[in-house]
Amino acid sequence: MSPTSHPGPGPESRGPRRADHRASTAPDRRAAPGPQHRSGHRAPGQGEPGGARIPHSRVGRRPAAAGPRQPSLAQLRAFAAVAEHLHFRAAAAEIGMSQPALSGAVSALEESLGVQLLERTTRKVLLSPAGERLAARARTVLDAVAELVEEAEAVRAPFTGTLRLGVIPTCAPYLLPTVLRLVHDRYPELDLQVHEEQTASLLDGLSSGRLDLLLLAVPLDTARGAGAVHCLPLFDEDFVLVLPRDHELAGRADIARERLRQLPLLLLDEGHCLRDHALDVCREAGRTDGPPVTTTAAGLSTLVQLVAGGMGVTLLPRTALRVETARNDRLTTGTFSDPAPTRRVALAMRTGTARQQEFEGFADALRKALAQLPVRPVQPDDPAPTATACGTAAD
Repeated sequence: MSPTSHPGPGPESRGPRRADHRASTAPDRRAAPGPQHRSGHRAPGQGEPGGARIPHSRVGRRPAAAGPRQPSLAQLRAFAAVAEHLHFRAAAAEIGMSQPALSGAVSALEESLGVQLLERTTRKVLLSPAGERLAARARTVLDAVAELVEEAEAVRAPFTGTLRLGVIPTCAPYLLPTVLRLVHDRYPELDLQVHEEQTASLLDGLSSGRLDLLLLAVPLDTARGAGAVHCLPLFDEDFVLVLPRDHELAGRADIARERLRQLPLLLLDEGHCLRDHALDVCREAGRTDGPPVTTTAAGLSTLVQLVAGGMGVTLLPRTALRVETARNDRLTTGTFSDPAPTRRVALAMRTGTARQQEFEGFADALRKALAQLPVRPVQPDDPAPTATACGTAAD
């Protein structure tokens, strides 16, 4: 008869006992005493009604032997120090541990791993063959943990580690000296890496994680991937008309925008922000057809040389004037009457970046540093300039 069909509730009819630590290390005091067969089963009539027997696997089985315990970092440090010095006193002094504690840590490691790591004598300490192999591995683990801790500290500490900064070509030559000086003087632990690219490429790099922060003109074109970008404005700056020295508008400080309707305006190549800026200025001046495009340049240095050669006029941001016009005495400038065409320059970061607080601090410091240039610093909550030449930035 099976145990479950017997009407009387025997001692084991409520299911198997829990094979806890007490069941595996001491006799089960709850079981009725009685003779045992060598096979490990109870004798008939003992523990089961009707003489039914329960296999030994149901009662009193010892838990499976556990594998090696995980060593602690303290044990690994102790062993690595002994392996390096082969002397307990020197090893203990190196890691700031007492000799008894050091010896105990190494012994605990040997027990955890199940191998003998050291050969101890009254005069010296030697590494066992297993200790020779595992000493190098222990040092590798400790070095990796140290690097992990350092990396975590760098993440917590602002202005440390790597900052990959993307800059547009119409800002890089004129703003980077100030940026680099600020980083060198104020953030010596910051590894700044600079990438000069057009806006479309910069935005791609920001969204993909290739770049961390951008320095460019705003507002940005959301169609070019700027939808997930948060901008920190730095400054506004006016555009200045660059002319041949003998031009009729040379030196004027009250040039009306309408004069741009007839001027031969030289432009940068397609994809450059200043090209779009210049076309915006022309449209604001009432020039609907845009300037005839017969000559273009890939950079501002070439553009101003074309102006010096009498091929036309161009617009430059005020921060570029000293660098681009001071080298040529055949160039001069003219400024617009208020409100002058203006562009805003900002730092751009990924929305929700973990480094937002750090980047905001960097923007504050950079805003102050750039105030020495011919710009008007702006705060994050300042409205965009009313007379801007930057509708959408392409570079």
